Amino acid sequence: MRSTRATAAVARLNQRSAGRHYLMVMTGAGLFQLRERIDGTDRDLSDALPLDDFVRLVDATGPQPVRRMSKSDEAFARQLARRKNTDGDD
Repeated sequence: MRSTRATAAVARLNQRSAGRHYLMVMTGAGLFQLRERIDGTDRDLSDALPLDDFVRLVDATGPQPVRRMSKSDEAFARQLARRKNTDGDD
């Protein structure tokens, strides 16, 4: 079931991209293509790619999810920034 990773990546892309419909096509050679369905016709968005390259492409396509940060993560980032600024002032 090599296509499970690819299918999951396309499903995530469709969740992030409201109003657009992406689909995956698997070639006879075992390569993957990304397509977008527009008005009942499919448009190729990529060449045929191996699994890992296809998943990377799909994950980089469309809007990216916003990473949530906890208050402690934000405080840690501020502390690192302050430390970085003070270390350069020797």
